[in-house]
Amino acid sequence: MTDTTRRSLLGAAGAATLAAVASRSAFAQAAGARVRIIAVSCSPRKGKTTAAALTVCLEAARSVSDRIDTELIELAGLRIAGEAAGATALGDADDFPAIAARLADPAVGGIIVGSPVYFSGISALCKVFLDRAGTLRAANFSLRGKVGGALAVGGVRNGGQELAVQNIQAALFCQDMLIVGDGRPTAHTGATLLNDGNDDISGDTFGLATARGLGRRVAEVALLMNRQ
Repeated sequence: MTDTTRRSLLGAAGAATLAAVASRSAFAQAAGARVRIIAVSCSPRKGKTTAAALTVCLEAARSVSDRIDTELIELAGLRIAGEAAGATALGDADDFPAIAARLADPAVGGIIVGSPVYFSGISALCKVFLDRAGTLRAANFSLRGKVGGALAVGGVRNGGQELAVQNIQAALFCQDMLIVGDGRPTAHTGATLLNDGNDDISGDTFGLATARGLGRRVAEVALLMNRQ
C-alpha cells in the first residue's frame, strides 16, 4: 500500500475473518490483471481517524486476492479549489487534476471515499472533492463502471454517519459508478465508525467490522468486473 502526500502526488501522478479467507481463496484464482483500490480521506486532519478507518478498509481489500493493490490519498494539506474559477486562480498549484488522473486510471477498479461527520453531514473538504469530481463526469464519465464505497466517522454512534455515507453515495451514483455497501455479515449501506473522542477507533468493534466488510466488498466486485 502507498500513502499519497503532496510531494508524492505532484512527483507522480485488521486481521481477516474466516469468511474473508474463504473469499480470498475464491477470488485469488480468477485470472486477470491487477486491480487497484484507492481510498480518499476527506478529513482536514491528516492521519486521524478517517485515514485510520480507510486503512482498515484497504487491509481487508488486500486480503481478498493477491491481485489487489491499494492506495490511500489524504486530501488534508492539499490545495483543491471548490469550483472552476478557483481552480483557474490556483493554476499549477491546484492539486485536484493529479488526483483526478489517478482516479480515472483504468487500473483503478474501486474507490472508497471517507469523511468525518460534521453536523450530520460530510466535511467541507469532502463536498469540494465530490464537486470537483464533476469534471470526471464531464470527461466522458471517466469513473463509469468503477466500484464505489463510502465511509464515515462520527463522534457518537448515531451522529449522522449514515447520512454522510448516503451523501457520498449519491455523488458517486452520478458518476455512473457501481455502489456497494459493507457486505456480509453487517450488510448495510457502508462503513460507519465511532471516534471515541481521543482520535481512536480501535475500540469500535462494530464499526471496524463494517470497514473491513466494505473493503472486502469493493475488492470482490472490482475483481468480478475485471475478469479477463
